[in-house]
Amino acid sequence: MKVSIIGGGGRVGSTAAYALQLGGLVKELAIVDVATEMAQGEALDLRHGASIAGSQKIYAGGYEAVAGSDIVVITAGLRRKPDESRLDLINRNVALFRGILDEVKKVSLPKSAVALVVSNPVDILTNLAVSALGLPASQVIGLGTVLDTARFRSLLAEYFEVDATDVDALILGEHGDSMVPIWSSASINGVPFSSFPNYDETTVKGIFDYTKKSGAEVIKLKGGAGYAVGLSIKQVVDAIVLDKKAVLPVSSLMNGYMGISGVCFSVPTVVGRGGVEKLIEITLTADEKAALLSSAETLKETLKLVG
Repeated sequence: MKVSIIGGGGRVGSTAAYALQLGGLVKELAIVDVATEMAQGEALDLRHGASIAGSQKIYAGGYEAVAGSDIVVITAGLRRKPDESRLDLINRNVALFRGILDEVKKVSLPKSAVALVVSNPVDILTNLAVSALGLPASQVIGLGTVLDTARFRSLLAEYFEVDATDVDALILGEHGDSMVPIWSSASINGVPFSSFPNYDETTVKGIFDYTKKSGAEVIKLKGGAGYAVGLSIKQVVDAIVLDKKAVLPVSSLMNGYMGISGVCFSVPTVVGRGGVEKLIEITLTADEKAALLSSAETLKETLKLVG
């Protein structure tokens, strides 16, 4: 299985490559970046750990290195400023992203290839990728709210003082300001939050508010996110490579889901070797459904700006 990472010389791309190396599932890993020496350095550094992590073919190259990739991960993009919403990035990132898509279209990919868009604003750029790449829509996935959900669960686990892997709480919709927490199905290994003695509704809702700001906080403190997003990318790649049928809140093109069409955003999705294999219509409260529909409208309005 071959994975290429476009933008692999940057913080997000390089941490994703490292996570994939440690995972050991990917046999071949191509690092592509306009900063060619940085990409070469990342590939060399990773290869130096091969005797510890395992035998993998890891190298850097131009867009020609993307050819033959089973999964193309796109992380390249301009960094979000601390006080900038992800949707504000559209004016700075769309032209760059379209250029990347033009280059990817020139290389030969397997018919089963899956594109994973990570660059922000991810839902808008996933829409562009669906239109431009010529792949079936099911084979174009945005990282969506996978990272937001991971952050949310981790922060909730700290508050409740439980194993983070036991926390089951979803964030759906836009990967950005209109993201929607799904409180109605949230639990800790099947136990509703309200059953825990330290449960406080105001505090728990405050954790969601902090989750929304967490990306900007990491940028403010260290200049950019890397580790958690790298693990989130690995989670999606693993689901594809192993055909896991994992249920993940990835972003994909809606075609009638809850009456929503023509926009990419995150809903519970069965992810396997074919990419998006099934969308799960989750039972929501009236308020949650209204918020999710509003999130879709927000993205539709933004899409009109890019034409």
